[in-house]
Amino acid sequence: MNNRELNKTPIEIFCHDCTCADEEMKLAIKQQYCKYIKSTCCKPRKSEPNIKVGICTLGATVAKGGIVKPVIICPQRFKEEGVFETIRKKYLSEWKNVKWIPEVSIGVGGNVDYVAVEVDAKDRIMDFLCVEIQAAGTTGTPYPAVKEFISDYRFKSNSYKYGINWANEFSKTMMQQAYKKGKIVESWKRKIVFVLQDVAMEYLSHAADCSKVTTSNPLSPIDFCTFRLKWNQTQWNLIFDTIKSTTIDGINTILGGASVNEYPTETEFIENIFKKGIADGILKSNY
Repeated sequence: MNNRELNKTPIEIFCHDCTCADEEMKLAIKQQYCKYIKSTCCKPRKSEPNIKVGICTLGATVAKGGIVKPVIICPQRFKEEGVFETIRKKYLSEWKNVKWIPEVSIGVGGNVDYVAVEVDAKDRIMDFLCVEIQAAGTTGTPYPAVKEFISDYRFKSNSYKYGINWANEFSKTMMQQAYKKGKIVESWKRKIVFVLQDVAMEYLSHAADCSKVTTSNPLSPIDFCTFRLKWNQTQWNLIFDTIKSTTIDGINTILGGASVNEYPTETEFIENIFKKGIADGILKSNY
């Protein structure tokens, strides 16, 4: 549990929780500094590239749930040392010398976010593991909330007009990556690990057919390694949640959307057509 009630507002700005507006946070905002990459935030406003958005995490509900949870919208937010340490423990425990190489080409599959490699004393690669990071994205913009916060370090509303684009980021983008890169990795008889939040898997379990996603299986080519954000009274930390595994067939099933028993009937669809037609002024009510 988060042990605190959240609103539909930004939760973390420039790597700092919005309830702890101390001098360190104010300096980070002024410098537009991201501690996870140890540099300037790399998420600019499209209309003003010199201004960085700075939002790490937003409050949002999941799969029409009523509880607001912290949702990471910047992949850099996953770059806590604890995340890399978890991957080392879960996957690389027998490796002696581990190094991380970012943005490695996997040919027709594009780039892999990170490749963990085991090297010998001469940096010759002995083994490797592909790792992808997937954050959520937004519909609408939460930036007006940031502007309000920066002005006097508080929010003027408990609910801002933005949404989380769950479908695009997880059902579409991540699954397409899992399919393309997963096929390549599977041909090598290896594994690719997708790092994401627990709330993302919660969304997928409601929106897609995850019947072929299993508990952790070393023989499966695709893993979803999830982390949850935990509040420790001063800051949020990513804590290991679980590992789920699947195959290319499992990814195809997820890409197909919801399971058959959740499909609307033809009659229900016709009712939806009629209601939308009336709402748009195209059809007339028969009542």
